[in-house]
Amino acid sequence: MVELAHPIGLEIAQRIVCSAENSSLDWRAMYGYLEDIDDGRGYTGGLIGFCSGTGDLLDVVERYAAMSPGAPLAGFIPALRRVNGTDSHAGLGRAFERAWREAATDPAFRTAQDQIRDEQYVRPAIEAARRDGLRGLGQFMYYDALVMHGPGDDTDSFGGIRAAAHRRHRPPSAGGDERSYLAAFLDVRRHVMRQEEAHADTSRLDTAQAWWLAAGNLDLEPPLRWQVYGDDYAIDTLPDRSAPAGPGGHPGRPDIPGSPAGQANPLHGLLDRWAGGLFGRQPFPGGGSLHPPRVPASHPENAPAARRGLRQADRGS
Repeated sequence: MVELAHPIGLEIAQRIVCSAENSSLDWRAMYGYLEDIDDGRGYTGGLIGFCSGTGDLLDVVERYAAMSPGAPLAGFIPALRRVNGTDSHAGLGRAFERAWREAATDPAFRTAQDQIRDEQYVRPAIEAARRDGLRGLGQFMYYDALVMHGPGDDTDSFGGIRAAAHRRHRPPSAGGDERSYLAAFLDVRRHVMRQEEAHADTSRLDTAQAWWLAAGNLDLEPPLRWQVYGDDYAIDTLPDRSAPAGPGGHPGRPDIPGSPAGQANPLHGLLDRWAGGLFGRQPFPGGGSLHPPRVPASHPENAPAARRGLRQADRGS
């Protein structure tokens, strides 16, 4: 069973999200990504597309500044606070873009991005999925929805989408069928995405999550095949010793040697203790690592429309 609380489950999730957000599986190359994709949310940057207009990009920079107070990027915190909730570049511009990309070479900056992602998106997805009795696929579907739509209870945010799905079908924790509930969740989210022209392409649902759901892969176990914007992607196996190390050598994302079939991986206990500390509870056991192909982006013109979905400017709403 692949659980999002386990580093291997998170690795799978990051690669799938990156295929939709950046037309790539190489999510570790995205720490320095930054651009304005003209979606009304200012700058979009980093490994899941933090936004200057929604506040999470500011959270990343403030976390990084606490770790590295003298870093050039820290000097842009006042400007980021002023533009929060808008699409303005006032006080930012090329100097900010340069400082962001330079910071991406610093392991502390990558750690700051990891931490904000985990706190604001991964952990809430896991907690909501566990309350609903969902396995690996449902946990990923919640995470992907949070990345695109953001937290909140309005109809266009994750909380509103989840509530609407609950009204259509009971989740497993309330005695409902898991596949039927997840189909309802996809239907609601698809409708929300189509309300905004930039996100009318729902291939990240239709030829990815819906495929796995139709196949009954509720644990999100490789091999996985999917398409986003017409590009083909694959995660063929649980990992071997060639799996990449964690970003910047971050100890929270260690390389995980593979284990022969039927044998326990000796690092699982260590990984479970790490995940239990991060998420405040013991995760379900998982295993292995990933060995997917590097898939180039053949439709770069489509990537910006996917990178930041419907996150609300007021994330507390």
